[in-house]
Amino acid sequence: MATLPSLSQAINAALLTRQPRAKVMAARKVTRDWRLGRLAFRFDTPMPDAPGRPDAPELLAPNRMPRRGKAGSVRGRLALWHAVAHIEFVAIDLALDMAGRFGAQLGEAFVADFLQIAAEEAMHFAMIERHLRGMGGHYGCLPAHSGLWDAAYETRHDVAARLAIVPMVLEARGLDVTPAMLERVAASGDETGAKILQRILDDEVRHVAAGVKHFVARAEASGQPADSLWKSLVQRHFKSGLKKPFNDSARGSAGLPRDWYTGLVPLTSSGNTDPREAAGGIRPSPR
Repeated sequence: MATLPSLSQAINAALLTRQPRAKVMAARKVTRDWRLGRLAFRFDTPMPDAPGRPDAPELLAPNRMPRRGKAGSVRGRLALWHAVAHIEFVAIDLALDMAGRFGAQLGEAFVADFLQIAAEEAMHFAMIERHLRGMGGHYGCLPAHSGLWDAAYETRHDVAARLAIVPMVLEARGLDVTPAMLERVAASGDETGAKILQRILDDEVRHVAAGVKHFVARAEASGQPADSLWKSLVQRHFKSGLKKPFNDSARGSAGLPRDWYTGLVPLTSSGNTDPREAAGGIRPSPR
């Protein structure tokens, strides 16, 4: 009887896939193969320090990102959707790496959750990339933020820190800013874009919830209060700090208690809600 390929080997291959459409297909395939029992729960292949990246977009430091352009302009809309596409593209790798790097330690239910998230992030990227092409653009036609993988690299040796930062800070920030973006997109008459954003928002609530669930379980297993552990890990690994305003309703639906995050906001916290600005590396143009 032939030995099944290992789960870690399949995830590693998906992570190292460079081209966007091939990455989407690879994420979907590893998720499907795991669900159908075609992969062995075996971790014999290490995860890479950095995933495969296409030749484009050019990745720039945040302070080198070009201004987005006037709200509602063709250039502005294209830049905004390109930034969101980049976020979702990197999110595929964040979810794959979570499953492949920490799956042996946390078990099959953990792997199943994060492979499903990887497949959903792949779907999000595919929808946005198709929308970009409808505007005359494509993923890679503009530069993108270089720092999105930093959180993964920073927390590569600690699953509690990875859970605290990626789903419970970065994805939770998506819950905060996406509703305002959705409202503006809908007001501009972009019905397709609004539907895409609504789907992303609905899925991201579940993604944050998965992070909270596994983080709390990890804290309980280590005998530490989940709230104080989360706060200490955020302060250690997320130097830029949390920013208001918060979507308390969506965060609550994901199981993230309000008193966990409100106490971490500095008095000088920015109220800027430009959609996904921090993660996407887009600097808004002067009004």
